[in-house]
Amino acid sequence: MKTALVTGSAGFIGYFTALRLLEQGWKVIGLDAFSDYYDVTLKERRQAMLAQSAAFTPLRGKLEDPGRLMEIFARETPELVIHLAAQAGVRYSIDNPRTYVEANLVGTFELLEAARAHPPAHMLLASTSSAYGANTEMPYLETQRADHQMSFYAATKKATESMAHSYAHLYHLPITMFRFFTVYGPWGRPDMAHFKFTRAILAGDPIDVYNHGEMRRDFTYIDDLVDGIAGLIEAVPGDSPVSERDSLSPVAPYRLVNIGASAPTPLMEFIAAIEAACGRPAEKVMHPMQPGDVPATWAETGLLTDLTGYQPKVPVAEGVQRFVDWYRDYYQI
Repeated sequence: MKTALVTGSAGFIGYFTALRLLEQGWKVIGLDAFSDYYDVTLKERRQAMLAQSAAFTPLRGKLEDPGRLMEIFARETPELVIHLAAQAGVRYSIDNPRTYVEANLVGTFELLEAARAHPPAHMLLASTSSAYGANTEMPYLETQRADHQMSFYAATKKATESMAHSYAHLYHLPITMFRFFTVYGPWGRPDMAHFKFTRAILAGDPIDVYNHGEMRRDFTYIDDLVDGIAGLIEAVPGDSPVSERDSLSPVAPYRLVNIGASAPTPLMEFIAAIEAACGRPAEKVMHPMQPGDVPATWAETGLLTDLTGYQPKVPVAEGVQRFVDWYRDYYQI
């Protein structure tokens, strides 16, 4: 049984990723700090479901704690590392930037140092569509320059891409970075739009709509995202590009890959899908654009398809209905 280390295993994406690995026969070591950025009960319940498998080992601790990851790598010698733990959130980074330095920068440094001492066969590290920042050319291509991040969260994630590339070059560590686009689905984060909108609509409260609704997002259902991650496990960066659009580094076994639906949805259509699933209209309070936000995102996923055959399967209306059904069941509404 091969061993995988998943950081952030009690998180939204971490839980579903660890679950997929367990289903595929991996032994999974799950590390999570259980930070109180949002309801810790959600994290505890996700982790408890994973712990029902004898092949899952839950560990609690912060990435940035000196030596913590080094000890785990030395003891478990994982063949695969999927690094999902991070301090997330664009708005939160405006008021709490130090948290992002510690979790995202120092935490990723500790991970890379542990991998240098105990090299896995492949490392997959999460980045974000926010790294594209002020780019306006759509859809976003992995080979585009991305130099103008709009939030400190995005800046720290872009920095981890550069850090990972340097380690891939210096120590020949095979690393794939993937940029997530707006991910939604059951067991999601309460700070995300689909969660907040659903909670407010079902409670009869108004919802806040930014940029007066003139926004588009490449909403990606959680199952499609995990399909992309799972497919990349065997797509280890080597010496030869797979196509003319490959982002493979010329000096390192390093590649950057988008994972999204490649179908930007207007925000008002997304809200309408939630209204339909909830069976009631939303009272909308319009606001200007928030600091650090961007009006649109759109993933070009051709490279992911070249590497894995990836095709997203879940349309927004179906994904939203699945989330609302889960929400009603979880909160007994």
